[in-house]
Amino acid sequence: MALHKLQRRVRIKRSIRNRISGTAEQPRLSVFRSNKQIYAQLIDDISGKTLVSASSKEKDAAKENTNKKDQAKLVGQLLAKKSLDAKIDQVKFDRNGYLYHGRIKSLADAAREAGLKF
Repeated sequence: MALHKLQRRVRIKRSIRNRISGTAEQPRLSVFRSNKQIYAQLIDDISGKTLVSASSKEKDAAKENTNKKDQAKLVGQLLAKKSLDAKIDQVKFDRNGYLYHGRIKSLADAAREAGLKF
């Protein structure tokens, strides 16, 4: 069963990546979630570089004992703060094959509330 889920996510991921590509002006906001952590990064696909990144392992997000959904919210706020400091306010959201639900949604909503536009 798990293999079918993984194959489904990879297929959806490929479909999304065919449509979305990040630039220096409007990078791609890529989200990865594991069972315990959540990671987000702004990627310029033309030069192949990560411009800004944030994760639940960082001191600002990991210091509080919260549930995973609240952790994702903190990571979204942290990423938005870092990207606005780097003068990036417009991004393209790449959910990386995950459903727009739960932790992915709370990260995206927090990033929007903190000032990112997508």
